[in-house]
Amino acid sequence: MLRNKTCLTLVAMKGLHKRLGLSLDAREKSSSRLFVLSKHKRVPIFVMMPIDSFCTDTSGDMKIRKIKALTISLKALKLAGVYGIAVEVWWGIVERTSPFAYNWSLYEELFKLISDSGLKLHIALAFHSNMHLSSAVQARVSLPLWIVEIGRHNKDIYYQDRNGLSNDDYLTLGVDQHPLFCGRTALQCYEDFMSNFVNKFEVLIGTLIEEVSVGLGPCGELRYPAHPFGDGRWRFPGIGEFQCYDKYMMEDLKMAAYQEGKPQWGNTGPQNAGYYNSFPSEVPFFVEGHDSFLSDYGHFFLEWYSSKLIRHADVILAKAASILEKYQENEQNTLLLVAKIGIIYWWYQTVSHPAELTAGYYNTAVRDGYDPLASVLSRHGAALQISCFEIRDNETPETYLCSPERLLQQIRTVSKKKIIHLTGRNSYERFDKKKVSLTSAPEAVVNAMVGICLRFNNSGMEDKV
Repeated sequence: MLRNKTCLTLVAMKGLHKRLGLSLDAREKSSSRLFVLSKHKRVPIFVMMPIDSFCTDTSGDMKIRKIKALTISLKALKLAGVYGIAVEVWWGIVERTSPFAYNWSLYEELFKLISDSGLKLHIALAFHSNMHLSSAVQARVSLPLWIVEIGRHNKDIYYQDRNGLSNDDYLTLGVDQHPLFCGRTALQCYEDFMSNFVNKFEVLIGTLIEEVSVGLGPCGELRYPAHPFGDGRWRFPGIGEFQCYDKYMMEDLKMAAYQEGKPQWGNTGPQNAGYYNSFPSEVPFFVEGHDSFLSDYGHFFLEWYSSKLIRHADVILAKAASILEKYQENEQNTLLLVAKIGIIYWWYQTVSHPAELTAGYYNTAVRDGYDPLASVLSRHGAALQISCFEIRDNETPETYLCSPERLLQQIRTVSKKKIIHLTGRNSYERFDKKKVSLTSAPEAVVNAMVGICLRFNNSGMEDKV
């Protein structure tokens, strides 16, 4: 189990945001990969860089804030037993001003600081913005400025709700195959960025850089922005709204409906699905009935909506796996490809799971929506990262029928079935001594939620700090 001394030392490091990570050893693409992962005799601890690590200088360029203080903190974290640092590598910083103009200087400086401190790296390739996440204006990172300029003339490159309100944190899946970005599709932009990153930091991959997560949506998670908490439209525990009303997604829906032999189904999304802050009992689409999620139309729409998300992950992870393949096959190196999903745990104890459905997870009481997603990750040898390991059912409001523990257990079960590596992080800081547990899962006794990564093997035995 984790010892008080290590956790309390980490809590004292005020300068860093922290997130919990748990992982389960499982067979990846090669047996040698599993051997490397299982060699750890101690629990590796990764601490997330704070969201305001960077700021804009007077010339408009991004720079590292308070380098001296950061250097001291990194050295202190190493002394405290921290294994590595998780760093978001922003598309909006590196390819900021124009297409193909990659500027890695900020990250070269940061990676050297981390390396000199004796720490490892988890890299999160961030194809989203944090404009609605950071309260510090100078610390906000938009999408690349040339993408933003395209968006000024074409709002449909972003997700839209049925009222036409856009979410500009991530490009809509509808533009994955459309060459709208100076001759490139969105998928080509992501692939070029990943390739350029690998070319730039090739000597560090598998040695200093041990994990690479690939951004797949808002906050880096594979989901639709159905619960936009940054602009006032949504508040917990609203069911959210479907995000498929940009013209590119609607064109795809029309084509899918035509192929289904039901062209009338392609005119719009569900018209009886409520609003961002509705409760499921108020919404006909999410209760059993003629026009509900259980109807033929409901199944058609939800299958299309979720499959678009899964296809997006499949293509990007295939590209990432191809780019990183030679590093993963090197027995001397350690490299894990990671994909993130959101944990939408409110209304989980209803039949329809409405908040998950609007986010793109076709998961209900009668259908496992995480099985096809896990199949994609398994095919590409990618690990699955999830959040909310620190939240227990009895700490959530009963009225909202939440169950983070049961949702985590469902995902853990399908991950074991598909034999994929499962990792995690915490969503909130907490400093109590309560246990965090999953039903029938190995117990993680955590005295403080401080960005800790635990690894379990398939027999349920826990590695020790």
